[in-house]
Amino acid sequence: MQKPPIHKSFFNAFRGIFMMIKTERNFQIEFAAFLINLVLIFYFKLSAADTALILIASFTVLGAEIFNTAIEKICDMIQPDFDKRIGFIKDISAGAVLLMAAGSVVVGVIVYWKYVFQ
Repeated sequence: MQKPPIHKSFFNAFRGIFMMIKTERNFQIEFAAFLINLVLIFYFKLSAADTALILIASFTVLGAEIFNTAIEKICDMIQPDFDKRIGFIKDISAGAVLLMAAGSVVVGVIVYWKYVFQ
């Protein structure tokens, strides 16, 4: 099988991101939080290191949500009916996103604290 040209690969990847924004509620919420963080980065004039921490935390949550959605879609294809084992897989995948989101909140509090209460 021949690999598609690089521009086609990028197009497919961006299409996937736009599909996530269009169809997945949790991704929409997390993407909104990312946009708020972009505004706060410029509003508070964060240092380069603090900006990097916020962006890494934000992109990690978004990436985790994409993986979680992919896992859930694969599980639904494999077993459309209720299955305790599939439920367990979906729960631990969602748990990973929850941990990443909680960690991002902690990073946000640590980073923004000094800018808000300075």
